[in-house]
Amino acid sequence: MSVDLSKLSIRNKISIDELNGRVIAIDAFNVMYQFLSIVRQSDGTPLHDSHGNVTSYLSGIFYRTIEMIEHGIKPIYIFDGIPPKLKARTISARIARRKKAYVDWQNAKAEGRLENAKTYAEQSSYINREMVENAKLLMDYMGIPYINAPSEGEAEASYLCEKDLVYAAGSQDYDTLLFGSKRVIRNLTLSGKRKLPRKNIYINISTEFVDLEETLSSLNINRRQLIWIGIMLGTDFNVGIKGIGPKTALKIVKSVDSLKELESYIKDKYSMEFESDPKEVEDIFMKPEVKEIKEEQITDMLLLKPNINETIRFMCDVHDFGKDRINKFIQKLAKTQAAPNQKGINSWM
Repeated sequence: MSVDLSKLSIRNKISIDELNGRVIAIDAFNVMYQFLSIVRQSDGTPLHDSHGNVTSYLSGIFYRTIEMIEHGIKPIYIFDGIPPKLKARTISARIARRKKAYVDWQNAKAEGRLENAKTYAEQSSYINREMVENAKLLMDYMGIPYINAPSEGEAEASYLCEKDLVYAAGSQDYDTLLFGSKRVIRNLTLSGKRKLPRKNIYINISTEFVDLEETLSSLNINRRQLIWIGIMLGTDFNVGIKGIGPKTALKIVKSVDSLKELESYIKDKYSMEFESDPKEVEDIFMKPEVKEIKEEQITDMLLLKPNINETIRFMCDVHDFGKDRINKFIQKLAKTQAAPNQKGINSWM
């Protein structure tokens, strides 16, 4: 699973209106999983069309993207490419968890345990190639730019932010900090209240802003040391060290001067070794595989316009969404995209 730096990062609550005029590189898979999980019926069944195709993610992309654009945000979605080899174990584990969750979902549904069923159903969510292609097709019709990353989408989004080609990376995962994104926006595509699984408790979800330099300064460490913390806690590319939490990891990185010293410390203090070469994991974050993008390419992406008729056809005729509601929102998209926005990239930074 992605590294959890919630207890170490400085998170500032912001209003979505504070992002007016900003270009945000958004982790597309992150968004698709969000809506595949939460847009479901009471028994966990996902939203689908008359042909049985799951459409929850299309609903999320369509409505939430238009909402962002109405607030003046310029989204650029980033799709994952081929994952690093070190991620194979994480991917296998995720597949196994989803298969088990699917069985648990079906059992709970058959037994009438609807709340449990919905929770298991959320955990069983998966993305296939057809969903990815449909998501891209919808974005093409809507005039929403996207980039196909060669490897990790978060790495590409972070690269764009690090190079000041976008204002921030939009993702739920803290890996973007390890990949070097100067700024991260969390909960950008989520809002309002959400019920906690298996509890009759609702929490407010607010948009959060995380500044990498502010976080590093508060911890009195550099980015490489933050990566070492991530390696000890566990990332998508390695298993962490059992018994080490965020605060302990922070103390440890301040007591060593190199990755080799860190390995020796873990071996001497905990009688354990990293199951993956920590240098390889560090390199994934410090030197990720990314697609180099030029400023003029971003500028051109921001000038894309929606194809109203094709968007309506795709959503309503192909995937059975209600025409009245789709028409209402597509007109909002047309209105905002028709407004004068012929600006250079620097005006969106």
